[in-house]
Amino acid sequence: MPAPSVTTSTLDDQVQAAFDQVAYFALRSQPLFEMVADVRSTAQTHNGSSVKFTFLADLGQATTALTENADVTAQALTDSQINVALAEYGNAVITSAKLRGTSFLNVDADAANIVGFNMADSMDKIVSDVANGSTDANQIIYSGIGSGPGTSRGAITADDNYAAQLGRQAVAKLRTANAPGWENGNYMAIIHPDVSYDLRGDTAVTDVVNYQLYQDGAPIRAGSIGTFNGIEYIENPRAGMIADGGSGNVDVYQTLICGRQALAKAHSRAPGFGADPSIVVGPVTDTLRRFNPIGWYHLVGYGIFREACMVRVEASSSIGANS
Repeated sequence: MPAPSVTTSTLDDQVQAAFDQVAYFALRSQPLFEMVADVRSTAQTHNGSSVKFTFLADLGQATTALTENADVTAQALTDSQINVALAEYGNAVITSAKLRGTSFLNVDADAANIVGFNMADSMDKIVSDVANGSTDANQIIYSGIGSGPGTSRGAITADDNYAAQLGRQAVAKLRTANAPGWENGNYMAIIHPDVSYDLRGDTAVTDVVNYQLYQDGAPIRAGSIGTFNGIEYIENPRAGMIADGGSGNVDVYQTLICGRQALAKAHSRAPGFGADPSIVVGPVTDTLRRFNPIGWYHLVGYGIFREACMVRVEASSSIGANS
């Protein structure tokens, strides 16, 4: 008997590619900077377009002995304020009835996933821009590891990588300013993976303690590579990077080293608003009810609370784009 003549090549219209009904998404980094904004408005007098935070200065030290028959000279209290303006942020997508009726994917669920990540991703970028936006020259350290004392971002060369001594210099600044630390009194550094590569290769880094080994209940933060010289290093690609920012088109990386009270967060306390962004579904407003909107919304503001509680170290990386 001859072999059957009906094969996949003769009925090729009947043989189609199959589709996985699970959608995959872009590779994502974990939001990180929000936790740095640990000062929150908790007792607002009323709703407003901005929130003012008030500082009261300490009195000067009283080191002179009192006179027995004379009254003490009273000192005046002095104050200062910072203002954090509120702004609206948000994004949305709309799915159509035809798409929902013809797609093999669960379109609305996948759209919700994308919107949810966009919310976290966008807010974290907003906070990081504020955190890295300080122009206080006293709180910025430029690496000069390979070329001598650092003087400016534009002078950073390919050899001016991050090293442990830069972290020690930052800690000295923070300790001198009485900046409060996080758990165990340590400061926190948000470090780019390229910079982390150089730090791990620094011969001075010999006693890094992993948080997993701690026995005192300190939290294990996502991305933590350990603690060294009073700094817990959190590795994350969200750390600042300025392409071609240094000498000869060297990429410059920004490592933020901070204690508590570096950033403040303000938000509306009116009904329906809150400290966290909200997912908004609908309403469907078109005549035929074909379009389903889903998005996120937030009315919030961030600002530098205490400049003295954070230091930004700018350096190159040996594995960065250095030409």
